[in-house]
Amino acid sequence: MAYDPEIHHRRTIRLCDYDYAAEGFYFVTICVHEHRALFGSITDGTMHLNDAGRMVEEEYRRLPNRYHHVICHEYVVMPNHFHAIIQITNDDASPVGAPLVGAHENISRVEPNENHQGTHEGCPYSGVTLGEIVGAFKSITTNAYIRGVKQNGWPPFHTRLWQRNYYEHIIRDQHSHDEIAAYILENPLHWPDDKLYVP
Repeated sequence: MAYDPEIHHRRTIRLCDYDYAAEGFYFVTICVHEHRALFGSITDGTMHLNDAGRMVEEEYRRLPNRYHHVICHEYVVMPNHFHAIIQITNDDASPVGAPLVGAHENISRVEPNENHQGTHEGCPYSGVTLGEIVGAFKSITTNAYIRGVKQNGWPPFHTRLWQRNYYEHIIRDQHSHDEIAAYILENPLHWPDDKLYVP
């Protein structure tokens, strides 16, 4: 799938009247500070994770264990950034560690309903915001990366591991979800054309 600025735009603008603890699906992009390729490399359209990249992947998979109202969906660890679809749910009965789809697995299908449209009014609240989830993920992975530098000789980062902000897009319907999921899973195939590409 080609880059579509209407779908895959990386904007830092938050909707001022939107509660990011509202139940829904969110497309998130987090970039490495200075766009350094710290998580592996791509050859012939396949992402080859190094130890740091595997750490980022593992910490993403652990998010549902840390936040009961979080379900992790499609994701990909790229050399210098990370894409994922994160679901915030208000379902207290949802299992911890709910099904998660990785970068090379089949795309999961999420049936839309009135609580998954990303609207502010009438949406249940989980008590945890998207910003808190992303902030925790960045903090946890940063601490783990620092240990990797000290113990395993990973390349040190300058100032911080991740850029200060992150980029999000509220997924409002099934069609949007399917297109973004395909974009995430096909991201390594289009690496040379990515705006974050580094040779």
